[in-house]
Amino acid sequence: MPRPLIYIALILTSLSLIPMACVVKNWNNPHKTDTRIQIVYDMDSQPKFKAQSTNSFFADGRSARQWPEGTVARGLLRNDDRLYHGIEADSSFTTEFPLPMTEALMARGQERFDIFCATCHGIGGAGDGMVHRRAESLEQGTWTPPTDLATQTVIDRPHGYLYNVIANGVRNMPAYGHQISPEDRWAIVAYMRALQRARTATMDDVPEENRRTLR
Repeated sequence: MPRPLIYIALILTSLSLIPMACVVKNWNNPHKTDTRIQIVYDMDSQPKFKAQSTNSFFADGRSARQWPEGTVARGLLRNDDRLYHGIEADSSFTTEFPLPMTEALMARGQERFDIFCATCHGIGGAGDGMVHRRAESLEQGTWTPPTDLATQTVIDRPHGYLYNVIANGVRNMPAYGHQISPEDRWAIVAYMRALQRARTATMDDVPEENRRTLR
């Protein structure tokens, strides 16, 4: 190859390395204030404020504004006090079920009861769940036994009271409102009523045609 062509090739090769060298230098510049080169500029220039940043547009400088009073997220109005709070207009606990009593509701209630309630109250609601048996075996003297759900006191409680206990807890029982939806709380109450009925039933509650199969 002629010597002049070799020189030209070396010069062109050297020049081709200059852009890459500039890029590398720009990446490793600790004092760089400009944003990196982007094809889609919106990735760096977004109309937002980062947390705890200030916004000079407002007199108080806050970038995050307080919600207007009474703001409710779409679909979360929850203005049915009986369904969402278990109370009537006079703030008394409701004695009515706000949901249709269906087989599906009862099945859902059994499933949720077995997950959240049976560990303490037992599968049959007698207060003999695994957590209770374990606490009793430790004999530490600080354990408060779970309530037997078939006692007359619990049976006489309004439906709304039981709903409120599930949502907000009572005495040593924690609140489950953040884990169990309002509809599922009512499903559990429905299943609790079924357990109470089953455990306090007599032969007179069984239809005549079915009594022979139970004897």
